[in-house]
Amino acid sequence: MDLPRFAEPMTNITVTIGKNALLSCVVENLKGYKVAWVRIDTQTILSIHHNVISQNNRISLTYTDHRSWYLHIKHVEEGDRGWYMCQINTDPMRSRKVYLQVVVPPTIVDSTSNTQMVVREGNNATLWCKARGSPQPYVMWRREDGEEMLIGGEHVNIVDGEYLFISKVSRLHMAAYLCVASNGIPPSTSNRVYLYVQY
Repeated sequence: MDLPRFAEPMTNITVTIGKNALLSCVVENLKGYKVAWVRIDTQTILSIHHNVISQNNRISLTYTDHRSWYLHIKHVEEGDRGWYMCQINTDPMRSRKVYLQVVVPPTIVDSTSNTQMVVREGNNATLWCKARGSPQPYVMWRREDGEEMLIGGEHVNIVDGEYLFISKVSRLHMAAYLCVASNGIPPSTSNRVYLYVQY
């Protein structure tokens, strides 16, 4: 007897948070067998044949000619990230799995108090900026006017990392500084801090 088989490989998917995900499973020769979608991480059955079992109202199912079975996840959330399995109830069961990666654009979650900092000339200043997103964002500092910064005795355009440490602040350091966070998922985000120097 000719058992059903998977007609196409399943490829992992990457979706930006808030967008819709479409997972597809193509089966040949299904006959009287049934196709189910399962969330592997939580061992949750999402759909069996024509019926959505999941209580999650963002999940729906479409199919064509009993050959292509599509699991739709609307407005993807970070919690949807993980492994999904398409299975056929043969004995033994046949299955294929696919990974849903959910990516999140960067947001700056913690930054130097508000938008300005006041430092006396000759003192040290530390500006900081923390960002989150998935993948973890890369953070850098630069001057808004594009001028070089004198950091640790060197003239630099960019300082990598969450902290910008300026020792022995002089009036030449008085400027607007931008913390820029990016992780390859648009849009990048930035935060502006104005450094006032008292002299």
